[in-house]
Amino acid sequence: MSTDLNGKRCLIIGASSGIGAAVARRFGELGVRLVIVCNENRAGADAVADEVRQGGGVIDVLQADVADPKVAAQVIDDAVELLGGLDILINNAGAMFGRTAIADATDEQYAKVIELNIGGVFFASRRAAAIMQAQGHGAIINTTSIAARTGGGGGAGLYGSAKGFVSTITRVLAKELAASGVRVNGVAPGVITTPFHERASTPAQLEESRKGIPMGRLGTPEDCVGAYEFLASAAMSGYITGQIIEVNGGQLMP
Repeated sequence: MSTDLNGKRCLIIGASSGIGAAVARRFGELGVRLVIVCNENRAGADAVADEVRQGGGVIDVLQADVADPKVAAQVIDDAVELLGGLDILINNAGAMFGRTAIADATDEQYAKVIELNIGGVFFASRRAAAIMQAQGHGAIINTTSIAARTGGGGGAGLYGSAKGFVSTITRVLAKELAASGVRVNGVAPGVITTPFHERASTPAQLEESRKGIPMGRLGTPEDCVGAYEFLASAAMSGYITGQIIEVNGGQLMP
């Protein structure tokens, strides 16, 4: 268990359910001071915040659409004001917006996928990078996906391509920010039982995925939490940057 996260200031973008919510609950237990960001699911974010507070944690909720470049940057500034600084940024917001072959993808779907999955990470990270460089320390953790390496399952190619960008910009930022004492890494979940797959995948698709996982089951949000804790903790991962941790039960072994 990490012992150096107590009192750290962390912003999690995309934490009203699933992996982000699980990370928020765990970080709250560790004494991390939190701001979490939701978009449409304010009730879910408030429920996560209530759980953290009941455990003695300190947390605030912001509601914002980080697909908007100006909003994504403003969220960073708002979190810094609430927290008094920023030690950890977790970019976890993402969505598939439907399964569609590239040949059949609409302009609207393309824009939605790119604006959220790429733009949300880019504009939030750009603003956070400037703040962390000035203070001389920090950690950015981006949620990418197994789809960044495989191209995704049927109809998930556009999403997988966007996550490929997330994996690459993780490495770019790691190189650019290392001299300033800022580490940038990523977590690439496999098939995790979250509302994401409730919306994007059928039971038959999930069962087919399960058959291809050596550990014999789909993942849970809690299966992913340790990777974020590890990468956030300088005591455990202080000499690690530019890396993507694959959390997929052996489905992909790069």
